Amino acid sequence: MSTLKRVVWPQIILFGDSITQFSFQENGWGSDIAHKLARKCDVVNRGLSGYNTRWAKIVLPRIVPASDAPIAAVTVFFGANDCALEDMNPQQHVPCQEYSDNLKDIVRHLVSVGVSKDKIIFISPPPLQEAAWEKECLLKGSALNRLNSVAGQYAQACVQAGGQCGVDVLDLWTLMQKDGQDFSVYLSDGLHLSEKGNQFVAEHLWTLIERRGAALPFILPYWGDVDPKSPESSLLCD
Repeated sequence: MSTLKRVVWPQIILFGDSITQFSFQENGWGSDIAHKLARKCDVVNRGLSGYNTRWAKIVLPRIVPASDAPIAAVTVFFGANDCALEDMNPQQHVPCQEYSDNLKDIVRHLVSVGVSKDKIIFISPPPLQEAAWEKECLLKGSALNRLNSVAGQYAQACVQAGGQCGVDVLDLWTLMQKDGQDFSVYLSDGLHLSEKGNQFVAEHLWTLIERRGAALPFILPYWGDVDPKSPESSLLCD
């Protein structure tokens, strides 16, 4: 008996912190991308709540090792924790220059395991609504531990690192504040995304993902193309 060839779905890997981890919630930006690419590739959530780039680059080889599995795209979405103020949150804080260097190290690893730069997308941290986030901090017994201006410095570093690496960048910090719009509607607690924020990310990210994933072939035949008299001839062909 001949061995059947395994059907392998290409992957889009979402690598980031809690904003990525929560992206598969109802109406999340990750679930939106997965819905658009159903039957074309697996959208894999590798969000790690609370992580910064220092920790991310350490675990990345365990998450994306050298593999024969085809990868259509990888999003790298860090900075919301790196930009925590050092004196208020030293555990998560990563200096801006190190943050930039870590992003470059992440690209180097991905390239080393066969992910070309045209498949890598950086996403900058979004803006921070300080008043709302301060309320969250106070509930946990601490003072405000992030500032929007500092998040902007990390977003700029993300954009610059992306340019130096030759990868696409989705600059949320700038886009969400474009033309002085009220960006607070995009945030649920001042830092994490609201439903509207998830929609914003999904729409803007799709413009970058589409050309990498939309052209992928439909996996396994459409049901109407299956020969009902001999389904094996349709379903077991390469």
